[in-house]
Parts: sequence; structure tokens; C-alpha cells
Amino acid sequence: MVRPCPVGRARAALRAVAPALRELALAAGPGPPAAAASPGGAAPAGAPRKAGPGGGPAPGGAAAKAAPVCCEWLRCCGGGEARPRTVWLGHPEKRDQRYPRNVINNQKYNFFTFLPGVLFNQFKYFFNLYFLLLACSQFVPEMRLGALYTYWVPLGFVLAVTVIREAVEEIRCYVRDKEVNSQVYSRLTARGTVKVKSSNIQVGDLIIVEKNQRVPADMIFLRTSEKNGSCFLRTDQLDGETDWKLRLPVACTQRLPTAAVSSFPCRSPCWQPVLEDSDPPISESLSIENTLWAGTVVASGTVVGVVLYTGRELRSVMNTSNPRSKIGLFDLEVNCLTKILFGALVVVSLVMVALQHFAGRWYLQIIRFLLLFSNIIPISLRVNLDMGKIVYSWVIRRDSKIPGTVVRSSTIPEQLGRISYLLTDKTGTLTQNEMVFKRLHLGTVAYGLDSMDEVQSHIFSIYTQQSQDPPAQKGPTLTTKVRRTMSSRVHEAVKAIALCHNVTPVYESNGVTDQAEAEKQYEDSCRVYQASSPDEVALVQWTESVGLTLVGRDQSSMQLRTPGDQILNFTILQIFPFTYESKRMGIIVRDESTGEITFYMKGADVVMAGIVQYNDWLEEECGNMAREGLRVLVVAKKSLAEEQYQDFEARYVQAKLSVHDRSLKVATVIESLEMEMELLCLTGVEDQLQADVRPTLETLRNAGIKVWMLTGDKLETATCTAKNAHLVTRNQDIHVFRLVTNRGEAHLELNAFRRKHDCALVISGDSLEVCLKYYEYEFMELACQCPAVVCCRCAPTQKAQIVRLLQERTGKLTCAVGDGGNDVSMIQESDCGVGVEGKEGKQASLAADFSITQFKHLGRLLMVHGRNSYKRSAALSQFVIHRSLCISTMQAVFSSVFYFASVPLYQGFLIIGYSTIYTMFPVFSLVLDKDVKSEVAMLYPELYKDLLKGRPLSYKTFLIWVLISIYQGSTIMYGALLLFESEFVHIVAISFTSLILTELLMVALTIQTWHWLMTVAELLSLACYIASLVFLHEFIDVYFITTLSFLWKVSVITLVSCLPLYVLKYLRRRFSPPSYSKLTS
Repeated sequence: MVRPCPVGRARAALRAVAPALRELALAAGPGPPAAAASPGGAAPAGAPRKAGPGGGPAPGGAAAKAAPVCCEWLRCCGGGEARPRTVWLGHPEKRDQRYPRNVINNQKYNFFTFLPGVLFNQFKYFFNLYFLLLACSQFVPEMRLGALYTYWVPLGFVLAVTVIREAVEEIRCYVRDKEVNSQVYSRLTARGTVKVKSSNIQVGDLIIVEKNQRVPADMIFLRTSEKNGSCFLRTDQLDGETDWKLRLPVACTQRLPTAAVSSFPCRSPCWQPVLEDSDPPISESLSIENTLWAGTVVASGTVVGVVLYTGRELRSVMNTSNPRSKIGLFDLEVNCLTKILFGALVVVSLVMVALQHFAGRWYLQIIRFLLLFSNIIPISLRVNLDMGKIVYSWVIRRDSKIPGTVVRSSTIPEQLGRISYLLTDKTGTLTQNEMVFKRLHLGTVAYGLDSMDEVQSHIFSIYTQQSQDPPAQKGPTLTTKVRRTMSSRVHEAVKAIALCHNVTPVYESNGVTDQAEAEKQYEDSCRVYQASSPDEVALVQWTESVGLTLVGRDQSSMQLRTPGDQILNFTILQIFPFTYESKRMGIIVRDESTGEITFYMKGADVVMAGIVQYNDWLEEECGNMAREGLRVLVVAKKSLAEEQYQDFEARYVQAKLSVHDRSLKVATVIESLEMEMELLCLTGVEDQLQADVRPTLETLRNAGIKVWMLTGDKLETATCTAKNAHLVTRNQDIHVFRLVTNRGEAHLELNAFRRKHDCALVISGDSLEVCLKYYEYEFMELACQCPAVVCCRCAPTQKAQIVRLLQERTGKLTCAVGDGGNDVSMIQESDCGVGVEGKEGKQASLAADFSITQFKHLGRLLMVHGRNSYKRSAALSQFVIHRSLCISTMQAVFSSVFYFASVPLYQGFLIIGYSTIYTMFPVFSLVLDKDVKSEVAMLYPELYKDLLKGRPLSYKTFLIWVLISIYQGSTIMYGALLLFESEFVHIVAISFTSLILTELLMVALTIQTWHWLMTVAELLSLACYIASLVFLHEFIDVYFITTLSFLWKVSVITLVSCLPLYVLKYLRRRFSPPSYSKLTS
């Protein structure tokens, strides 16, 4: 036999694939990505549909044919309507249209839009735009009041700080994205396997994805290395569920001659050339089971897929809203205050000109007065606040009690101090994704974690007894009608749990699946369990711990190992998988040793109660276990005679072949078996919560924050977790919103819900969609009154919609917490997004404003850092405004005395030095101030509740600071005029010195907890002023300031301006102390 050359084998292999895929039509898709909730749960829709011709031979002689795929669910390239797509297998260069690059991009700007974008976002603020116009006006000679640098240097400094900060964040974001885009995959070509970066993958590429590797793009599943011809996917990045989803390759490509998957399709010596003419064209319809979504992880074997969609056309990306530049509520409030100050500036300027009776060129005088009093709006306010945000971010990152916390958006730390609604994901955020078997209940006796050794001894005794009995007695021993012993009851329950599931044991050797070798010995150390539900894995692991081990399984058989190492073989006759509608699963097996046929079933108590025989304990015990936060399953069985099963099988096959009402007929046939089943046991499984979730949620509740849980998981699971995490307290009722499909049902259910008070709400995504469609206002009004809300089966876009509605309807700040790719939209839509770095990858963490490693860190992030950031920024902003208003008041008094002349009181370096080196450090040191210790803030979360009303920065506090500024500015100026009448030429030196001393004393008055850096800042500023007097001879008489007369008069003016305020502060703390002062004392 002549072996073809490698290139010939490659071409032959590609020819083998081509006919099989020539007319592939994507007959079923999940609908528009925005509406899809779960990749595992979407129903096929549509009909098989053929696209264009297959095409001719590939360049260079390779006969690779195209696989035309009709995409119902893609809006190609932003076109808006669905368009068919022809995919050339392994030949992306032959595509007939351009597709987006396969890159992940979380950046707000690119190289060209960075500077325009940052400048636009800065001049969007009123006072930044105002100062730009102010600086530009100085180029007009008639309007110039002093040197150009007095206006352009402060503005340039403010913009430089902002641009640098944004650049650093963008670079960090670019580095993170590059890390994801640089992940390397194997691409199959006619010449062999080549390595390719994720960002270079194109539509039509054949990509090999290894076990535990993320799928880089949306693909059609062509081949798997698994012996059973299927593979499992972990979809936690898409829907937050840890359940593994079963995926099946396209039948015609999986049936092709097999070899090691790494050789597909180019290097396999086993492949035989298949001529195109000798094979009739094969048409395959595709379903959801043939897809591999980007962001999912291959959990078993190695798979090969053809890339269909990349970049912004990925399902996960289309389910994610574009990142937006978040502007904090605090910044908007400060912006509003500056508009008020601008109004005051215009009024003062008009009054000054009016008092001149609008003489001469009065319009120029108005502009000069606007420039003269421009200090009313402090240009240093923005830069002080921005630098404060950088300090807050640095403090958060350095906090040893919340290690690993990352601040990705340093523009909104104050938002953390005013959160009213917290929206959290469940799986991986509140829970650990680890199921633990907690309880086995047999009606008369219950076994907990501390008594599992008794279950083990019962199992051991049963199989020891059976091994000693003659084989002929094995059957009747367990099926006799007499009252059974406890051991046999336990054994029946454990055996039912060990058989009724969809779990497959997989044997691994040195990290590579080698089932054929390892299965021979059933090595315990090499075995791992794969399933579509973590609950099922927990149950099978428990049966292994008590002595009955699942050691083998394929499509038609199952093997259990007993404590005596005996292998029990069972034939799988039928499987009825779990669905959200049926809430149960069943399996019919035949025991190979006895020939007995048994129908096992497990499911939720609400459906199983009507299936099992009458008993008086099921409902009560299910309630008891659910109150403990356990996920309860009821297990039952029914023995079938051979004739009974044959009759059922005939009816079942006939029902499956029906064209009309197939689902209904199949369900009816199965229900004919589901009667009078024998109740075996109840099982209780707990989804383990993350550390300190309960105290954290209690802290948030006491702080006045309402917690909503939005999850893609099942209703029962979500309800259990809500109870277990104490999201719903023990004394609160739970209203489960009935499934509604139309306006009438929604109206009735809303009326029923309205009659309940102080009740937690549990609602599914489908019902939520109907309610929001017809009764959006009424539903949100009722939901916002609930102490807690649980939304289950939520699509990613639904989560974002809920956040948006909360913001619009309540006007309160929202915080979204999640850990999976399905939470990204919610995180980006919220006022403050927090990502948890967990088992579901880093997608949520990368898109969030803040990233934490555990949910419990959220308490400290809000109660300590959020509270401090908001209070510090409020104090800082108002003090900067006070500083500017003081000097503006002095200017107004000065102009009034000199017949309303538009002459500046201070010029040149004095005006710049006042807001920089003379007062900058003490004022900025307010970012280190705190009213209570962090331990007190955590112990009394009620302190956080005070901030929700926005009292630290309000019109009331703003007015108080304005009055203080007017009083101090007037006192200093009139004091200088009164005491320095004979030395009027020294008015500048005397008033300016008093002003600097007053500002330093006011900082000391405002500080609540002294930090050593504050003391250094005060002394340093005073030293800088004294030292600079030597160089300011242009403005100040150096000899005069050394006289005793100067010193005592400055001291008197400063004392008069500050002492009354110190007295008022003492009286207020004495007779009306704030809540925090009661705790500190």
C-alpha cells in the first residue's frame, strides 16, 4: 500500500470534511443575544435553511469547501438585520465580507480619541469651561488684569493632572486587555497545526480548544476526543451557573475516521482520501447543542470547532452594554454649587457697575469685574478633588484588611459612601460554587454530617450479608412485603441516589484523559465526576463516601462498586432529564444480576408530593430542611415487571415519533408511570456560602442599604440561598411571584402582592419582563418597598434594565456586585460597579470600577472607605470654596472703599501663591481626616445611614460656609482699614498676612482627628510664607512687617475673625453633638 505524502493526506482530509459541511445550515439559534438567558436553556427556533453554493477548490489545489451558515440571530457588522454568512472551513481569506477582529476591548478611548475625549469630559464641567474662557479673555488688552501666567498656569496644571490620571488608567486597561487577547490557541491548516493569538483568530478558522481552556470565539462544534462523542462546557462566564452544559459535535464530522484529535485534520495516517464525487452531499441542521460560545470553558476532552463570530459580534459582547464614563453624584452636586457661585459672581459684578450708575463703557467694566471676582469660583477645586480621589484609591489598595482590592476607576470613590441599593449576583458572589451533602431523611430517622458513619455501617452490613447468602435469595430479600430492616431502607435510599442522576465518572492520568487505561482499575485517585449540575455531583460523591461508588458510565450502562469491591452492573433503559418545567428527573435501569427493572425518580417536593404514595411526614420535613437553607430533593422508586416496561416503551417510542403535540404526548406517557411511587428518602444539599456573607449582609441592611439578588439560577435554588444567607430574615414572609404570561395575569398577581406588607419578593425573569412591559411604574413602586428582592432566571440585559429602572424611579445610587461575564452589563450600568475575582474568571473584575477578592470585603469598602471618601471630599470642597470666597469678599470691600474701581487688591504671585504653596498643603490634608476609627464605623453601620441623605454636602452646609467666608473676609478687610489708617500703603501686607493665618487656623478648626502629616502641612505652609516675604518686596514692605505694631494688629484681626467660630463649634458639640461624636467620646 502506497502511503500519501503529508500534504496529500491534509488535502484528502479537508476533502473529507468538505462534503459533510457543504450545506450546513444553522437551523436553530438562541434568538437575539439580548434576549438569551442561558446557553443551556435556549430553545431551538426556526427551520433548516440552505445558504449559497459551496464554492470551488481552494487556492493551491486544496479542495476545502465552504460551509454556508445562515445566521438568524446576528446583526452582522452593525447592519441591524440578520444576514446569511458563508464560512470557508480553514480558509478565512476566502470570506466574502469583512468581519470584526477577535479582540476584547474595555478601554474608553483609543489613541486618536484620547486627548479630545478627556478634554471634552473636562470642559463638560461648567467651571472648567468658565476658566478656559477666562484665561482666553486675557489675550484682549482691554480685559487684561495681570500677567497671563496667573490664569493659564492653574488651568494648565488642572488639565495636566486629569490627563495624566486618565492616561494611567487607560494604559492599565490596555495591558489587561492585551493579556486576554494574547492567549495562544492551536489553529488547523492544510499544512498542519500552527499557534495563533486569540486576537488573530478569524471567521472560518479551525481551532483546537484543550481541556480547561476558554473558548476564544463563537464556534460550531465539529469534533471531540471524548469516547462517548460529547463534551461538557462550563458556562459560568456567560450565565453565572456552575452547572456543566452538555454539547454535541456535528454528527457528520464526528463520524469521520478518528485519530488523535491533535492530528485533525492534517497529520492522521488513518484518514483515507474521500473523493467529492463519490460522496452525496450531506445536509445537517444545527441546534444550540452544536455551539461553543466564547467565554465558556471546555470541561472534558479536546474539541475542534469552526469560528463563526468574532469580536463585537460575539454573543457575550452583544449581551454587554458599552462602557460609559461614570460621573459621580458628588461631582454633579459640586458642579451645581459652582453654577450658584457663578450666579453670585454676575450679581456682584452688576451691582458694582450699577453703583457707578453705568457710567462710560460700562459693558467693559462688567467684564473686568467678572475677571476681578473670578476667585469666587475656585479653579483649584477640581484639581483638589481629583488628587483627593487618587489618595482615596491609594488608601483602599493599601488596606491590609481587604487584600487584593483594586480600584479600576478612581473618579467615583465618593459613590461608595451613598449607596442605597445593592444588586448582587448569587453564584460565585454570595456562594462558593461548592455543594455539600448535609442531610439524609428517611421519615422515621434523619442522618446528618455527624452520623454518616451509621449510614456507612448499614451499607457495609447489607453487602456483607448478601455476599454470605446464596445468590437465589438476593432478589426476594429486598422486595419482600414484610416490614424491612433499617439497613435495607438505608441501602435502597443510597442505591437510588447512586443511580438516579446524569453524572459521568471520568478517569484522568497525568492531566490527560485516558479513560480506557484508568477504567480497567477504577482508580479512585484518577476519577473525577462530570455533570450538568453541582447538586448531582455532591450526591454521587456522598454515596461514594458511604460505600457505594459510581465507577463507570456510558450511554447505555452504569457500574457501581460495593464496599466489598464487587461491581454491580446496570443497564440504562430510559432517562428522563431534569427540566425547569417538570422540576424532576427519572431513570429506568435493569439490574444485570437479578434482571429487575426499577424506575427511580427524584425532584422538588412540590411536584413529588403528588407522585409518591400517601405519607404524613414529607411536607413537614421538607419545610424544616428548607428553613435551614438546604436544597431539598425527594427520592422515590417503582419496581416494574418486564411486560409493564415493554408496554411503556412501545407507547413512549410511539409518542416520540408524533408530529403534532409531541412534547405533550411524551409527558403523558411518562406520567402514566409516575403514580403511587414508593417514597425512599429526602436529601439536603447546601451551596456553601462565602465566608462572612451573613454578617456582611446584616451590616449592609443596618446601614440602610436594600439588597436585591439577581441570578440566572433556578427559582428554588435562589430562594434557598436567600434564606441561607439571611438576605431574607427569619421573621419575614416570602412572596413567590407566580409565573405570568399576559397583562391580565400580571394585574391579578400584582394586586395579590400589594396586599402583603414587609414581605420579600421572589420573581422569575419571564414574569419580570411581562410586569415591566405593562405595569412598570406599579411594579417598581411595590418592589422598592420590599426589604429584599430576588430575581431568578435573569438574562444579563435584564439585570442592567433593573439597575436602570431603580436609578430612574428612585433617584438613589446603586451598586452592582458580580463575578461572571453575565454580570458585566449590570456592573457597567450601575452608579458603582464591584467585581469579585472568583472561579468565574476575571471578566466582571476587569469591567468593574472596584475589584475585590471576597464578598465580605464589600462591607469595609462601603462602611469605611466609602464613608470616609464622601465625608472628606465634602469637607475639602467646601473649604476650597470658603478659601476663594474669603479673598473675593476682601476684593469686594476693597473696590467699594475705592469708589467701585475695578483694580485688583492682590496681583501676580500673591494671587497664585495664596491658593497654592501658602494654603494648599493644609487644605489638602483634610483628605486624611476622619471622624471615627474604622473599627467603630464597622461596628455601627447606622453611621452610614446618615450619609444617604447627603447632609455632609448640602445647600444648608454650603450656605453656612458662604456666611463664614463673608464674615471673615469682611472682618479682615475692615479690620485692616480701621487699624492701619495711618499706614495705608501697607494694607496689602497686613490683610494678606491675616488672611493666610486665618486660613491655617480654619483648617485646624475643621480637622476632627489629627494626623502627623496635617501638623507638618500647617508648619510647612507657615514657614513657606515667612520665607517668601524676603522675595515679595515688590508687594510687601519687608522692614514694616518686622515691627511690633504689625504683629499685634495682625494678631487682633486674626483673633476676631476666628475666635467666634471656635466658640460656636464648642457650643454645638456641647449641646447638639453629631452621632459620631457620641461614639468617639
